[in-house]
Parts: sequence; C-alpha cells; structure tokens
Amino acid sequence: MAFYEHIYLARQDVSAQQVEELTANLTEILEANGGKIVSKEYWGLKNLAYRIRKNRKAHFSLLNIDAPHAAIAEMERQMRINEDILRVMTLRVDVLNDGPSVMMQKRDRDDRSDRRPRH
Repeated sequence: MAFYEHIYLARQDVSAQQVEELTANLTEILEANGGKIVSKEYWGLKNLAYRIRKNRKAHFSLLNIDAPHAAIAEMERQMRINEDILRVMTLRVDVLNDGPSVMMQKRDRDDRSDRRPRH
C-alpha cells in the first residue's frame, strides 16, 4: 500500500464535532476498502486567502493515510458529493511523518506564555 497526506476543508457553518464525524465517516470508507488512517489532526477554523463557495473561513483537517489507490479514489468521490466539504487535496508521499505536522508545531510555538514584551 501507499502513503498519503490528505487535507480537507469543511464549511465554516459546521461545528467542530461535525468535522470529527466527517473524519469518522472517511475512516469507515477507507477501512471498508482496505486502508487505514495512521494519524489525524484537526487544525481548527482558519481564514481563507479567498472566498470558496461564499465562505471566508473553513475547518482544516489533516489525515495521514496508508491505503491502496482504490480506497483513496472512493474516499475522494464521496467527498465531492458532500456539500459540507469545500476543498480536498491528497498527496502521495514516500514516508509519513511521525510527529505533529508543521501547523501543529506552529500552534505550540504560538501558545508559549514565556514571551517577553518588547521595549
């Protein structure tokens, strides 16, 4: 099987819990077709650079997947049907990252409370 990094954007109107349910549905689709999700990250509600279907914000989610191509194709087909999903991007990678993604590392760095005020 091959490794994939998959990012999808969900509409700003849905809640974070509904995004988790979408991820659970995608997991079921992958597992039914012989794949599995190695790790998943919810990046939160973020501003978009430009409007997508009248949305200025979107919920971002990352999935690291180990699956055959047929499972990925079926998952993407189901996502195109779903009205809550705005955009999808799947990349085939040689190796999946073990630690948190760059977006999660950035969030950890931004949450530091030891910042000193500038004079």
